[in-house]
Amino acid sequence: MTLAGKTLFITGGSRGIGKAIALRAARDGANVVVLGKTDTPHPKLPGTVHETAREIEALGGQALASVTDIRFEEEVTAAVERTVARFGGIDILVNNASAIQLTGTLATEMKRFDLMQAVNVRGTFLCSRACIPALTKSSNPHILTLCPPPSTEPRWYGPHLAYTLSKMGMSLCVVGLAAEFRAAGIAVNGLWPRTAIATAAVENLLGGAPLVARSRRPEIVADAAHAILTRPSRETTGRFFIDEEALAESGVTDLTGYAVTPGAELAPDFFL
Repeated sequence: MTLAGKTLFITGGSRGIGKAIALRAARDGANVVVLGKTDTPHPKLPGTVHETAREIEALGGQALASVTDIRFEEEVTAAVERTVARFGGIDILVNNASAIQLTGTLATEMKRFDLMQAVNVRGTFLCSRACIPALTKSSNPHILTLCPPPSTEPRWYGPHLAYTLSKMGMSLCVVGLAAEFRAAGIAVNGLWPRTAIATAAVENLLGGAPLVARSRRPEIVADAAHAILTRPSRETTGRFFIDEEALAESGVTDLTGYAVTPGAELAPDFFL
C-alpha cells in the first residue's frame, strides 16, 4: 500500500484536492508532477505549482513543477515529455483540474461554457490520451478522474446545465477509457466526495465561510485516492468511487478527523 517510486501526473495540483493528493503521494516517496496555470501568487487563490513542488520535496518526494494550460495540446505534450525525461515514465494520471460556474443557460456566457468544456471534458480526454503511451509501460498504471457517477437526473441539469454537461463528460471519459484500455491493464476510475470539501472554489464561489465550516478537508479525498491508486490496476477499473466508500473498503471507517468543524452537520456535495 505505497506509492514509493511511482510517478504521478496531477492536473490542477497547485491547490485544493489536487495538492492534497500530491502531498499524500509525496509522503510515500513518490515522484509528483504538478500541473497548473498558476506560476506566480494570485491575490485570491493561494498556491502555485512551485510552492506545491517545494512542499512535496520537503515531505520526501521528488517534484516537477509544470506551468501548463491543459486546454492546449502542445503544452500537455511538452509536460508529458518533460515528465518521461525526468522520471523515466508515468504510472498514474490524476485528472483533477476543473472549471466551474453554477449558472443557468441564459446567465452562462459562451466563453464560460467553452472554458468548462475545454478544461473539464477536453482536458480530461487530452491528458489521458497524452499519458496513455507511457502508462502502458507501467507495472500498475492508473487514471483517476475527479468526477461524479454518471447521471441523467434532471435536478442536476436544470440549475446549471453547462457545468453539469462538463462534469458528466468527464465521467463518460472514465466509462469509455476503462472499456477501451481494460485489456491493456490500465485502471480508469472516477472519484467524488460525499460531502462538500474545503477548497478555494467552495470558499470563493459556492458558499463562503458557512459552507467551509460544514465541509471536510481535502485530505479525505487524497486518502481515498491513495487507497484506489495502490490497488492492482487489472482488478479495479471502470468504477465510480465515493471517497468514504473507498476508505471503508480499505478499512477506514472513522472519518471524524476530516471535518473542518468537529461535530458539524456536513453539507452534501453535488451529484449525489
